[in-house]
Amino acid sequence: MVCCALMMSSRILAGNSLGKLFNNEKIDPGKLNFCGYTCPADCKFYIASVENDETGKKEAFKIWKIKERFGVDFDPDTSVCWKCKDMLKPEGVVIQNCTVRACAIEKGYEACIECDKLTTCDKDLWKRFPDFFNAVIEMQIKYKQQSASF
Repeated sequence: MVCCALMMSSRILAGNSLGKLFNNEKIDPGKLNFCGYTCPADCKFYIASVENDETGKKEAFKIWKIKERFGVDFDPDTSVCWKCKDMLKPEGVVIQNCTVRACAIEKGYEACIECDKLTTCDKDLWKRFPDFFNAVIEMQIKYKQQSASF
């Protein structure tokens, strides 16, 4: 899940992954990735991992610029994504390098929207995707409002 978030584009705000942010549905951190993203059902990396499709994994590896980002060559065994909250599956190279995921796990959060230090967080994901970061902060505001009303 976080691996998808690391590679997302500006279309993230277009209703697929942060759609809950813009309606009245209760925000549940347990249903989000650690970063607040929700992987799309058609995620190329996840599908290729499930199907053990080396060609699909290579395509996702190239699209997401994993070699450039992490300095590793393609390896079908480590070029996988099982979504970031599936702790029973092996961690792929992207999840292994996700500082947001590592931080949330260390602090015991289901998602970063639970963290009071989110607005000052300087993790790489937020620097690379500032629009996403702003959307997650907005989600956090709504989450806190919803939590306060119960």
